[in-house]
Amino acid sequence: MGVRIGNGYDIHRLGPERPLILGGVTIPHTLGLLGHSDADVLTHAIMDAMLGALSLGDIGLYFPPTDPKWKGADSLMLLDQIYQMVKERGWTIGNLDTVVVAEKPKLKPHIAAMQQSLAARLAVATDQIGIKATTNEKLGPTGREEGIAAYAVVLLVKA
Repeated sequence: MGVRIGNGYDIHRLGPERPLILGGVTIPHTLGLLGHSDADVLTHAIMDAMLGALSLGDIGLYFPPTDPKWKGADSLMLLDQIYQMVKERGWTIGNLDTVVVAEKPKLKPHIAAMQQSLAARLAVATDQIGIKATTNEKLGPTGREEGIAAYAVVLLVKA
């Protein structure tokens, strides 16, 4: 078959004294995402989607949070490694579609920068990367501003 679809999801808590990084872009905010790496939920969801499309598990298999080697890791560098796996298996990205769920900050002003950041890393055009932002209408952990979540779907096409 010449196409494969994968989906990914990630959520991280918000906390003080951490940068808020989404799609490789640092976004001004009073809180940042907590995690073993830089906790970039958008990039993590994308990586999981790519791994899922290839039936290769999830990012925890490749970058376990118990391994000090990945402490503070730049998620875009991890994305490079996952994308290399995609290419080595003869696939290319058709498109990505993502949703980031956050009450605050407002993400719309940063979407173009996130698209550019991810497109550059994945060697695709910015119009192949959809990023939508929404709130959870004050419901659940993202609605209570305890964290930020991201969903991603990727279409891989045989190169």
